[in-house]
Amino acid sequence: MGDGRGDEEECRVALLNGGGAAKEGWQVVSGGDGKLRRRVWEESRKLWVIVAPAIFSRVVTYSMNVITQAFAGHLGDLELAAISIANTVVVGFNFGLMLGMASALETLCGQAFGAKKYHMMGVYMQRSWIVLLACAVLLLPMYIYAEDVLLLTGQPPELSAMAGRVSVWFIPLHLSFAFLFPLQRFLQCQMKNFASAAASGVALCVHVAISWLLVSRFRFGLVGIALTLNFSWWATAAMLFAYVACGGCPETWNGLSLEAFAGLWEFLLTEFVCLICSLENWYYRILILLTGNLKNAAIAVDALSICMTINAWELMIPLAFFAGTGVRVANELGAGNGKGARFATIVSSVTSLVIGLFFWVLIVGLHDKFALIFTSSDVVLDAVDNLSVLLAFTILLNSIQPVLSGVAVGSGWQSMVAYVNIGTYYLIGIPMGILLGWLFKLGVLGIWAGMIGGTAVQTLILAIITIRCDWDKEAMIASTRMDKWSQVR
Repeated sequence: MGDGRGDEEECRVALLNGGGAAKEGWQVVSGGDGKLRRRVWEESRKLWVIVAPAIFSRVVTYSMNVITQAFAGHLGDLELAAISIANTVVVGFNFGLMLGMASALETLCGQAFGAKKYHMMGVYMQRSWIVLLACAVLLLPMYIYAEDVLLLTGQPPELSAMAGRVSVWFIPLHLSFAFLFPLQRFLQCQMKNFASAAASGVALCVHVAISWLLVSRFRFGLVGIALTLNFSWWATAAMLFAYVACGGCPETWNGLSLEAFAGLWEFLLTEFVCLICSLENWYYRILILLTGNLKNAAIAVDALSICMTINAWELMIPLAFFAGTGVRVANELGAGNGKGARFATIVSSVTSLVIGLFFWVLIVGLHDKFALIFTSSDVVLDAVDNLSVLLAFTILLNSIQPVLSGVAVGSGWQSMVAYVNIGTYYLIGIPMGILLGWLFKLGVLGIWAGMIGGTAVQTLILAIITIRCDWDKEAMIASTRMDKWSQVR
């Protein structure tokens, strides 16, 4: 990319090549070290403005679930398994669905912010509230009949009964998703994640105090755990809405508007495509269900749920990069800067991978100790130790896959990613896991290893799609999309 002048050589950076990218891949980094450092520093600064508070708020929010499982684990092995099944399968399936639908805002609000069409961002968020709330109401029977659903999936009767009883108490938590997820995406698209971080920090402090009060002091058991989660999540949503409504976003929030009810059908179709992308979130929750059909299911579910909790806890960091990458790519494409979008992709991918390598080393080093957070049962501790290698490699693989998904969301490729998810997860990963788990009698090790294979294939396909992307064309598509949606009334 040099201009031929001897005293000023522009850097060649490992960029995803646009225009005719089918013939070209990653370029070699060479020359212009000073300019390269400045570009990387500037892009990293923009990225971390989003990612740093996103990591904090996501880790803190998920820590509420970790605290919940820790309290349940000290009530007993069956209680830990019940809260894990209810929280991971019943709540988790719906969490993934609502989260997937809310990701439509990352494309629409992110590109609107880049195109400086600020007034539409508040309208998009209100449309998302309407669609997600309607969806949440339609999903309520899954909570009410959770015991029957779990029995149909082969879970033990005693475990299903206890998980079913506690699932009903999670209904307020479920409804909070419809309001909280759009608020979070609305704020992150305008780089105001600090508000989410502050609200999450306050909610965590409240959560710890109320958990101790209801579970340890008043002995409310699993019901007390559910009530605590309900209150903490709604408190977070209330604080974020107060920030937005009380002047925190003067350019993008002009109050409630009847415009939100216009164009709902088109908006619903957009969110439905994003819903299909949430199959990714459901994938490892199916692993819990499959494990519930093994012998000694309670121990297997306990061990696997602990590993999945650690995995999901660490996954909050790559998911923050998912959010940051999506916003940066959407902002650059909305501004018509395809080259800026591909550079943001590279910086985010490399940064997240380095962090993933650190946690890979950490899990390998503490393979026989990290489960002590959740249980003192020797049987469960040994089972977790046996799964620690798979946990380490899952964490490493997940350090890059969410970033690539963030590129897809920022670019509006949700439909393409949906097909990739279905093919790799449900036609490769799950069948391979069942084959290794039952036919080859490897149990939970085989199920998990097979499903890791599906994730690896998905990551490879997303990497190829990203490398071959024509970024200038994507910038033009983003401009057309913004013109179309801003005209919907």
